Amino acid sequence: MRSESSMKVETMKARTSQPSATVAFSNSFLLGFVLVFSSAIGFCTLSSAHYSTLQAGTSDSNYDGGGSNISAFSRFNRYIMQSYYEKYENLFDSDFQDFVAQELPFGLCEVLPHDLSFVVRPSILHRNLIGRGSHRHLTSSIRVNIKPEPIYELPTHHCELIIIERLPSGVFADPFELQHLLQRGAYNAIAVFGDANLELPSFLSNRTAVEVHMDIGHNFLLRHDKESNINIELPLHARYPPLDESGYWEVKFGMPDLFMRCSMEGTSQNQSCLYKMPEINGSELGYANLVWKIPSGMKAHAGIVSTLTFVAALISAIAIAATSIFHSGVASGKHLKES
Repeated sequence: MRSESSMKVETMKARTSQPSATVAFSNSFLLGFVLVFSSAIGFCTLSSAHYSTLQAGTSDSNYDGGGSNISAFSRFNRYIMQSYYEKYENLFDSDFQDFVAQELPFGLCEVLPHDLSFVVRPSILHRNLIGRGSHRHLTSSIRVNIKPEPIYELPTHHCELIIIERLPSGVFADPFELQHLLQRGAYNAIAVFGDANLELPSFLSNRTAVEVHMDIGHNFLLRHDKESNINIELPLHARYPPLDESGYWEVKFGMPDLFMRCSMEGTSQNQSCLYKMPEINGSELGYANLVWKIPSGMKAHAGIVSTLTFVAALISAIAIAATSIFHSGVASGKHLKES
């Protein structure tokens, strides 16, 4: 016969095995509930077209080109878009146009004419999207025509061309890729402005902008050659687009904004002059309708996909709970037999 103490030990083990099975069931049920709840949230997100606004970011100081002899304005940053985002949270075309017209210090140069539109005239040679899938390269070839005859007497100067690409919603530029281009010397300076979270879908993100500074040389306005060609290539990525009946989300690109900044050597304060280049009419050449068709989910399939996801999550939760209970019962039975 077994002693009374051994019988007490078996009774205590049998009692402790019951709570362990209960705890396992509770953990499994909790895990299943989390899975089902997550799928339910996804269903609600798909079925409700709710949009939110996130605060725009600023540029990284590491993108400063460094070594450029273009002096900055006393009350403005090196980047035009940085000054814009200090006043506005999000990028809207109307706000940007007002900012350019009212805030930028045009016409303050004492050496050069207030308007260089009759001297410098830009034009687009080609503009295209290269690549497939969700990763593309936006390429632009810009020709700057020069007519130096009206201004013969100019001090020594150095100029840079500033290109601002206001990217449409649903497309962003990876700052790390642009930094590699800067390190290879492709551009004089470059910065990305807008949402810093690259994983946000289109309907939760704001527009971004890329500002590129390119050195166009010494005494640019006094060159004897009548034109200068500038090539730009920006790697772009597509965000997760919203649902659309056609299965594609169209993203349309506008024309870039061009500025020129020149510093005059030999002046008392090494004066820097900023100019807005004449607008480029891309519709004449067909570049105003550059479209990127990004594949997207169809609204007609949203209910089916959400329902199947919910059912699969529910079945998985039940299977996990049943398996946990079964193994807990088997382990408890073996433990009683061994004792």
